[in-house]
Amino acid sequence: MFLRVTTGAAAGFTALAYVLRVLRRFRANTRAMINLAEEELDILQGNHCLLTVEELQIVKLLLDEGQKHLFQSWLRPGIKDRQKKKMLKQLILLDRSYPGGLLEYIRNARQLLTASAKGENAYDGWIPSVPQGVILHYAQQHFRRFEEIGLAESSNAAFVLVAGGIGERLGYSGIKVAIPTEMARGACFLELYIEHIRALEIYASRRADKNLKIPLAIMTSDDTHDATRKLLRQNNFFGLDSSQVYLMKQEKVPCLADNMASLATEANDPSRVQTKPHGHGDVHALLHSTGLARKWQLEGRRWICFFQDTNALAFRGLLPALGVSKEYKYDFNAVAIPRKAKDAIGAIADLKHSDGRKMTINVEYNQLEPLLKAAGHEMGDVNDSRTGFSPFPGNINQLVVSLPSYVQTLDRTKGIIGEFVNPKYADDTRTRFKKSTRLECMMQDYPKSLPANALVGFTQLDTWAAYSPVKNNPADAADKVKTGNPGYSATSGELDIYTFNCCALQMVGAKVETPVECEFNGLKLKLWPRVVLSPSFAPSFGELERKVHAREVQIEKDAVVVIDGCDIRIESLKVDGAFVLRAVPGAEVVISNLTVTNKGWVWQALEEGEEAPEHLKIRGFRIVKHETLHLEFKHPGKYVVSDEQPDIIEKHRVK
Repeated sequence: MFLRVTTGAAAGFTALAYVLRVLRRFRANTRAMINLAEEELDILQGNHCLLTVEELQIVKLLLDEGQKHLFQSWLRPGIKDRQKKKMLKQLILLDRSYPGGLLEYIRNARQLLTASAKGENAYDGWIPSVPQGVILHYAQQHFRRFEEIGLAESSNAAFVLVAGGIGERLGYSGIKVAIPTEMARGACFLELYIEHIRALEIYASRRADKNLKIPLAIMTSDDTHDATRKLLRQNNFFGLDSSQVYLMKQEKVPCLADNMASLATEANDPSRVQTKPHGHGDVHALLHSTGLARKWQLEGRRWICFFQDTNALAFRGLLPALGVSKEYKYDFNAVAIPRKAKDAIGAIADLKHSDGRKMTINVEYNQLEPLLKAAGHEMGDVNDSRTGFSPFPGNINQLVVSLPSYVQTLDRTKGIIGEFVNPKYADDTRTRFKKSTRLECMMQDYPKSLPANALVGFTQLDTWAAYSPVKNNPADAADKVKTGNPGYSATSGELDIYTFNCCALQMVGAKVETPVECEFNGLKLKLWPRVVLSPSFAPSFGELERKVHAREVQIEKDAVVVIDGCDIRIESLKVDGAFVLRAVPGAEVVISNLTVTNKGWVWQALEEGEEAPEHLKIRGFRIVKHETLHLEFKHPGKYVVSDEQPDIIEKHRVK
């Protein structure tokens, strides 16, 4: 045994203490060391004497699985022992966080990497066909019916937000759920989602004449967990009770260096294993391991609605999909949108195997084309001449699952979703990687775990009324638009909110001026009047119809209208300027014969190179506020706001 010894009495005491500690560990670990082969002891260079039983067990497991490279840089005991301990702590965490441990991860990886190196197709033997589902168009009769069913059923649901990403790819340094959805009102994504849940709670509580709560679980990551918790606490959970919000942190998985599934280490620190996110499919394992899914079932809940972090229109699609799920008793229902052939978005397809197996599943866009051609469709993925869209709808990762069958499936599978690997090979030999890879899983692959008799379908909605994600920075968005694809940036995300609200008002009969052409961050878009109708005011189209006497509503092209309050009704309103109205629950405000005319607000494009905060740079504009009529009703009561009652306006005007 070799020790690093310094001079002096203190050093002698330190060395003696070190020897005693090593001897104690040696005696404690003797039984665990019996299974270490001579070669393995040589690799460890005597360091086994420093290790706890748990540490020895993980070392033994990894050595048996061909991972000796992890320990070959270890020096004798007493040299860089902290780094060794740090590495073992990381390995133990990785072992605990993966279902089945590192042994299962490495063996799964070898199997998948072998198949990938051979060029095997995961869909060999499967024949695709067009799936059966429900197609709805916003505000039409079927849509209204299913949305009303979903609205009534929402109190029996739990909502799960997948929010493990930061906004780096967008040009935003914070977490994505903290990005403002739009600048007229300024609510961030997490605030907007919680407002939707609060609106559903208020609706359900009034119908049931009792206080009902709807839970929200958020899957975070190392990158987002602390910031998400801080955002919630700083804003008092945006009105939810803290007991109904659950944070589930997703751990990362080890990276793989080669086809033998050798765990990759950091280039500048061989004592640390490279890790990357495993994918949003981990949400199912977390709902199982935390016991949340079973807890919700025991509470009598019937559904879980999954959605992702930067689609401001998410709840506009989830409600009708929830209604469809109840009506057709779906075990799994994917919200979908019309999809152009060859678009870079997953497609929903029916698959039938030569052995008789069937499933309805998301097929990634780069797999659909070869799958169709292999099945004899020479043209591959093409648009239908009648609709102009592919017959295979686009998956947008908003999912509704039946909770009873979900819990049964989780009990059987532990929430483990089928994995895949996508290594980038250095050459055609497919033996070396350009960079390390890892196993991944996707939450939309859950139907692969369902039994053959499960009911799986989709609900297709109009894109403008269900899907406008914010996921690209300005430069990437401009490049995508040039190739005929949606930009999906913060700019388009904000303007699409105004589009949705204006079109919804038009559909109830309001007079809303048509949009004007605009250009921000190199994107040429249509700018509608800046109308923001909060979830509390209109959580559904049916609620909008009930609260707006639209024949007497007129909104000019540059108008700004922000309505925020569950007990507001609009009987007669004309706006040519900026109008903001907020009211607490119980403040029954009726807008009757009100005309708003002022200088309003201007959406002013940023100059190239102009200094601005990140949340404005990613949009390409700032708001210049000239004049506003801003009314706030902070106390329950009955109020009428009209031109004939200026005293009410003055009393509640925000100066």
